[in-house]
Amino acid sequence: MERFRTLARWGLAAFMGFAGLGHFRSTDAFLGQTPSFLPFRTAIVLVSGAVEIAFALALVALPARRRLVGRLLALFYVVIFPGNLYQAIAGTSSFGLDTPGKRIARLFFQPVLVALALWVTGGPRYDAPAEAGEAAR
Repeated sequence: MERFRTLARWGLAAFMGFAGLGHFRSTDAFLGQTPSFLPFRTAIVLVSGAVEIAFALALVALPARRRLVGRLLALFYVVIFPGNLYQAIAGTSSFGLDTPGKRIARLFFQPVLVALALWVTGGPRYDAPAEAGEAAR
């Protein structure tokens, strides 16, 4: 199981690196997910791309901080969810999401990414030892 988790972590790192680079190669496409009422939209796209690349590197290069990286990545997925929701509501087309059904279906993948980020980094641990108070009973 641990080998599969490691492979999945490397796969998620590759996904994040590819997506992060995409922010720089296809900035206009990512603007379709950035709410039009926000200032500095291009900067938001570029900074979020840099953050995704940093997460990709951290997933593979910081084993001592793996659980923290996973929690921060899960939080990142939660923070960017409003952009995906905006795309679904505004009906903007980018990345092949050119129908309401496709845009809505994509929303259901965000919780999967949150869970994956937590699982591949080993946290939260469901097999953690009992709390000190429970152990004293």
